[in-house]
Amino acid sequence: MSTAEGGLTWTVYDANKMTQREIYGLVLTELGEKHPEIVGLSADLAKSTKISDFGDRFPERFFNVGIAEQNLFGMAAGMAKAGLIPFVSTFSVFATLRAGEFLRTDLCYQNLNVKVIATHGGTSFGSAGATHHSIEDLALLRAIPNLTVIVPADGIETAKAIRACMDIKGPVYIRIGRGFEPPVFESEDYDFEIGKAIELRPGTDITVIACGATVYHAIEASRMLEREGVSVRVLDLHTLKPFDDDAIRRAVAETRRIITVEDHNRIGGLGGAVADVIARGGKGCAFETLGIPDTFCSHGYPEDIMHIYGIDTDGIAAKIREVLGRDFEDDEDWEDEV
Repeated sequence: MSTAEGGLTWTVYDANKMTQREIYGLVLTELGEKHPEIVGLSADLAKSTKISDFGDRFPERFFNVGIAEQNLFGMAAGMAKAGLIPFVSTFSVFATLRAGEFLRTDLCYQNLNVKVIATHGGTSFGSAGATHHSIEDLALLRAIPNLTVIVPADGIETAKAIRACMDIKGPVYIRIGRGFEPPVFESEDYDFEIGKAIELRPGTDITVIACGATVYHAIEASRMLEREGVSVRVLDLHTLKPFDDDAIRRAVAETRRIITVEDHNRIGGLGGAVADVIARGGKGCAFETLGIPDTFCSHGYPEDIMHIYGIDTDGIAAKIREVLGRDFEDDEDWEDEV
C-alpha cells in the first residue's frame, strides 16, 4: 500500500490484512479525489474510525465537532441542505443511541444525502463492555423511514458498499467493525447491489442467512457440515433495508429450513426481518435465529463473546445439526398451505 500523487494505491492482498475501518478511510479518500462535494465529519473519533485519512488529505473539507454527536448530525444536515455530501463517522452505539433523535429527525425525516459510517458495530469493541457494544442499532434503524441500512461482511465488501452508497440520494447507515474481521471475499470482482443478497455457497438441505462478521462463520460452518454430507446454502444479506424478500422466499421453497445469524440482539434485527418475510410468504419451514439474547454482553474478546452466544462457526454448526434433526412436517405437499 502506498501513497502517490493523485490518490492512494492498494491491492486486495493489502485488504485482507486491513480492518474494515482502514479500508473505509482509504476508499473515502479515493472518492474525495473525484467528488469535491464530499465532506467528512467526526465527533472526536477521527483516528478510531479512520476518517482521519480523509481529514489528512482534505483538511479544508474535514470537521471535528468534538464530543457532541447531536451536533455532528445537525451540522451534517445543514451541509447536505447546501448541496454537499457529508460522510459522518462515529461509533455505532453513539450514532444510534446518543444521537438517535438527530439521525431520525435531522437526516431521515428530511431525506438528506448524508452517509453515516458507524464503526465498532455489534460486539466488535468487546473489551469496552456493554456501554460500547452496539447490539440494538439494526432494530432501531430498520424502523426509520428513508434510511438505507447496510452491514458489510468484510473489508472488501465495505469498499463495495462505500462506493455504492454514492448512488443513493438519501441517508445511508453502514455498520462496520473494529478489529481484523476475517476476509470473506478474495477480490472486488463480484456483483454487489444494495438490497440484493449474495449466495456465497449453494445448498439444498438448509439455508444460513448472515450479515456482518457472522458471514465468515456461516461459510466455515457450511464447509464443516459439507464434510458430513450436509448441503448448506449461505446467504450474505448485507442490506437490511431495503430487504431482499425474494432471496428469502427462494431459500424457504428450496431448502425448507432457515437459520439466521447476526452479531446483534435477536430482537428486531436480521432474524426478525427474515421471520417477517417468511410469515407473509405463507409457506411453513423450520426456522431458528442466532444472535445475542435479551441481555447485556459481558466484557471480553469479540471471538469469545461470539462463542458464548453461539454465533461463531461451532455455534452455527451445532444449530444446523439441531434444525436438520427436527421433524417439522409430516409431508412435503404444500398444496394445502396458504
